[in-house]
Amino acid sequence: MQLNGLLDVLAGTEAFQSLVKVLNTQAYPDQMVVRSARPYVVAALARELARPVLVVTARVERAYDIAEQLPAWLPDTPILRFQEPTAMFYERAPWTEVVTRARLQTLAALAPPIVPGNQPAVQSTTPPILVTSAYALMQVTLPVRDFRAGSRQFRVGQRIDIDQLIKQWVGVGYQPVTVVIQPGTFSRRGGIVDVFPPAMDFPVRIEFFGDEIDSLRTFDPASQRSVETLKSFVTTPAREALPGQLPVAAARLAQWFEGLPDQDEDLASPAPDWRHLENGTAFPLAESYLPYLYDTPASLLDYLPDNTLIVVEDWAGLRDTIGELEDQALGLRDEKEGMNALPPNAPRPYHTWDEIFDELSSLPVLHLGQPDDVEHVKGPILGELFSPGPRYAGQLRLFLDELQESQRPDTLSVIVTRQAQRVAELWGERTDHLTPVTKIESAADLRPITFVEGALAEGWTLHYDDTASLYLLTDAEIFGWNRPEPRRRIQPRPMTPEAYFADMVEGDYVVHVDYGVGKFKGIHKRKLDGSEREYLLVEYAGGDMLYVPIHQADRLSKYVGSDGGAPTINRLGTPEWARTKERTQKAVEEVAEDLLQLYAARSVVRGHAFSPDTPWQHEMEASFPYVETEDQLRAIGEVKSDMERNRPMDRLLCGDVGYGKTEVALRAAFKAVMDGKQVALLVPTTVLAQQHYTTFSNRVISFPMRVEMLSRFRTRPQQEAILQDLRDGKIDIIIGTHRLLQEDVSFKDLGLLVIDEEQRFGVTHKELLKRMRTEVDVLTMTATPIPRTLYMGLTGVRDISVIQTPPEERLPVVTYVGIYDDKLVRQSILRELDRGGQVFFVHNRVQSIDMMADRLRRLVPEASFVVGHGQMEERELEAIMADFATGEYDVLVSTTIIESGLDIPNANTIIIDRADRFGLAQLYQLRGRVGRSANQAFVYFFHDRDHRMTPEARERLETIGEYTDLGAGLSIAIRDLEIRGIGDLLGTRQSGHIDAVGFHLYTQMLSDAVQRVRQDNGTSTLTAEEIAEQAADQATQLLQARSMVTIDLALPGFLPMDYVPDMQLRIQLYRRLANIENESELDAMQAELQDRFGAMPKPVEGLLTQLRIKLLAQLAGATAVATENGRLHIKLPYLGSIDRVALQNYLGEVVRVSRTAIWFPQNMPEQEWRPLLVDILRRLNREQVQEVFAIEGD
Repeated sequence: MQLNGLLDVLAGTEAFQSLVKVLNTQAYPDQMVVRSARPYVVAALARELARPVLVVTARVERAYDIAEQLPAWLPDTPILRFQEPTAMFYERAPWTEVVTRARLQTLAALAPPIVPGNQPAVQSTTPPILVTSAYALMQVTLPVRDFRAGSRQFRVGQRIDIDQLIKQWVGVGYQPVTVVIQPGTFSRRGGIVDVFPPAMDFPVRIEFFGDEIDSLRTFDPASQRSVETLKSFVTTPAREALPGQLPVAAARLAQWFEGLPDQDEDLASPAPDWRHLENGTAFPLAESYLPYLYDTPASLLDYLPDNTLIVVEDWAGLRDTIGELEDQALGLRDEKEGMNALPPNAPRPYHTWDEIFDELSSLPVLHLGQPDDVEHVKGPILGELFSPGPRYAGQLRLFLDELQESQRPDTLSVIVTRQAQRVAELWGERTDHLTPVTKIESAADLRPITFVEGALAEGWTLHYDDTASLYLLTDAEIFGWNRPEPRRRIQPRPMTPEAYFADMVEGDYVVHVDYGVGKFKGIHKRKLDGSEREYLLVEYAGGDMLYVPIHQADRLSKYVGSDGGAPTINRLGTPEWARTKERTQKAVEEVAEDLLQLYAARSVVRGHAFSPDTPWQHEMEASFPYVETEDQLRAIGEVKSDMERNRPMDRLLCGDVGYGKTEVALRAAFKAVMDGKQVALLVPTTVLAQQHYTTFSNRVISFPMRVEMLSRFRTRPQQEAILQDLRDGKIDIIIGTHRLLQEDVSFKDLGLLVIDEEQRFGVTHKELLKRMRTEVDVLTMTATPIPRTLYMGLTGVRDISVIQTPPEERLPVVTYVGIYDDKLVRQSILRELDRGGQVFFVHNRVQSIDMMADRLRRLVPEASFVVGHGQMEERELEAIMADFATGEYDVLVSTTIIESGLDIPNANTIIIDRADRFGLAQLYQLRGRVGRSANQAFVYFFHDRDHRMTPEARERLETIGEYTDLGAGLSIAIRDLEIRGIGDLLGTRQSGHIDAVGFHLYTQMLSDAVQRVRQDNGTSTLTAEEIAEQAADQATQLLQARSMVTIDLALPGFLPMDYVPDMQLRIQLYRRLANIENESELDAMQAELQDRFGAMPKPVEGLLTQLRIKLLAQLAGATAVATENGRLHIKLPYLGSIDRVALQNYLGEVVRVSRTAIWFPQNMPEQEWRPLLVDILRRLNREQVQEVFAIEGD
């Protein structure tokens, strides 16, 4: 959406032009502009003045709001949001990657490096608009001179000492890694250096020729492939606490550190920081020491160009907020000094109001809000031109009546709404139809009435002439809806191609398809027949060693069991492994049969085909107060597509906690009701039922449909009335626990069943649900992550939708693990209350929960507390949860009843008492209760100082502290799998078989069994469309069964250490190479290796040649391509049963066809046999040979 054309209207007014003329002086009048019009005014001034603009707000939320609206007014202007740290002043807590990057991007735009000639490096030609809050303005940062000194410009042809360059990068916060994915990292591979400057959208690959830069190109961190060629680029510091300065802090704090407790006593002790400070190495908490690093720390104001216009939105609010933050900081300082958690005489980590006021007073500042003294305001006042927009609160008829009456030559009306199409249709019923637009690029585009598809926070009225007015109306004025919550744009964490192959490190348990479970011992080189090759070495019981050729690395996978325990290692040369595989094979075939029988039953039953979406459906979906992720939209589309087919839907929807599964279910339910069908939503707990009931009721309140709840929160008379209305069809959506599955529950016309976390229901309930799957549409939701292999194995058997992307506004949760401390509990609760939020406090012992609540009341008398647990009377618990959800209480002290699915976006701090007593799955679920809005969330996992933790408990807490990123990739999904198990996901308990062969091989066997059973049963019950889909699934199966080919050629084939120095990356690349399925993939991989690592040495060329021969040999049906007594040969099992003379004539005289193999001439030179071998294998492609020689396929 672009509205920049509307700026012309304000720019043409006399008051605006008068203001522009005086903006070159420092005596700016207060403008008294209505709040909703301030982003519009800022944009108009920025365009007219062509100067940098800094907008300062009192509150964080308002800064996000303004920054989110400005791109609609100035689509081509850089909008930089200078963010607030996620730690309070004096708090020892890490800054998130998102915050660090956003702050550095702003500083980089304001302080480009000085290049030869004493000139700043070239920056964007359009001056930026910066938006920040009081909190961010107070935070100290590194001085401008240090930032510039740590920045550097690079150009093609420039000569550079690479070793000195890397040393400089480390000194300004860049961290060496194997593969560059995240901002602030770099890697070196010979003459190729990758680096990801925080201020750039993509990392850069620098290719050197000697010490000269030969080429610069950006690359995609996910694919690692080059994107665009550059002539130059700039690296800036990667953090504000420069590692090169950390020893300065170490010298100042040496005496204090000596008196600190060791980390073994307290996981939260700052003692480990000393090593990082003394050595000058980057670490997550380095910014906590910012005030110690620089003699005169800077603020954002020090970075501003001289001609910057500073716009203060609300001067009184700014003063008051900074005062509040100062008081909070001083209180925390006193507490920390009292417990020796802060060094004595610690310098301030913030600038005071006096300091900020003095600096602002010397700069050109424009105030948009209300002044303290209106009588003394003189000069041009824009505020006189604006007034708030009229409000209609959903009364569309009144809105349209007044819109029609307001049509005059001197009146312009612009309606910005997410319902533009619908409103335009209603308008068209009264008068001429108007087509909604998405852009207004000049005033000439304006009609008397213009409908715009989009969203703004609020509207306003601009009286731009004595009689002329411009009305800007939004959903807030028309419907009373809020705009979707301002998004914090978070780059999703990229996953490299190697990420799909679980890390294997020396000492890990691994599974070989043919030999069983062993222990991985790393990569070893061996020299055979004069050629050097690398092998993956696996140790088995009794010390036996297995050398796995690189091209067979796909036969090896990391062992993952159902409980994370150590497996039994197999012995080579015994039938033990074969018997294990046979038992597992029978088990997976049973699973495959069950799945396919259910699939076939659904395929032949004719279900209800739901109608396409109605206008009401679009209206309800437009009221979603967030912006959908791509995964969410895809899942919604898949569910609707299933519902519109004439067979019962059975779709599994997977997504982590808070990833938006409920919204998918809500839209499906609404669609069903639009067709006159009833919907049942089945949930595992009464608390969750209450929450879903509230959510669904609020979203459909303006539509003629009835939502009810059936759980123990309802009295018996209420339940009986609900059951009767359900039978009579008076209830459209019923939400309940397993109570919905009892015999006295019946429906008039059930069309959709939604099941939340089916694995939490009992066996009897599951059997009932299994029968229902062939009768009505079923949507099952689970928070269990699905690894790619299992997803591929079930594709086409179970319909699965996966939501892997976190909502854009979600931030990783800041996780704290340590000893319980009253002062820290008080601090964390007050921090949340200060920003208007709420707190969960989990104490999982009903006997002592009231005592804990009383202790907390004494500790934080400023907060209101309420207790909730599962042993309460139903009505009382329901009232407590409802009151907490509506903000009646600040802190909910509860047991783990809040564990599943509870969604209270205003609660963004959770404190877990005695976290060492919880399982990893519970800790994971509890952390998922917070961080469900745009606010930074905090979780505190406390353990007791007086109770020694078991090693297992310590490992659990360290693990939950380590995995804090959103969507951090397959390795975390696999770890989750170890935590939660997968038996339930498959609809049966298979953990014993998974333990026997490992998760990866189990899913491969399941995938193969599904394909085999499918072929045995035929596809007669499927539609033509489904058969086509099935064929595509089979063709793309990642772990499809393939014939084993032995490749033994006199060719060096490996990735040399000087080509790929990192052992872990080499293993992952080997596994990727072994999993390549066709020549086009191999060609792409070859290009990628050259792009990422440079020109390929001979061993790499040899490795790719062997892999190409392996692929062609598989297509030919060969069992081996090897050299014997100096003669190369291809072994083919069918040679004894075909016309070999005809085959000899087909292949020509260069090779000889025998009963067992095709032989090449003796001692043929490599440059001759390599192209000949490839040519012969291509001609032996089984599909071609079958036609000519009628060879039976296997």
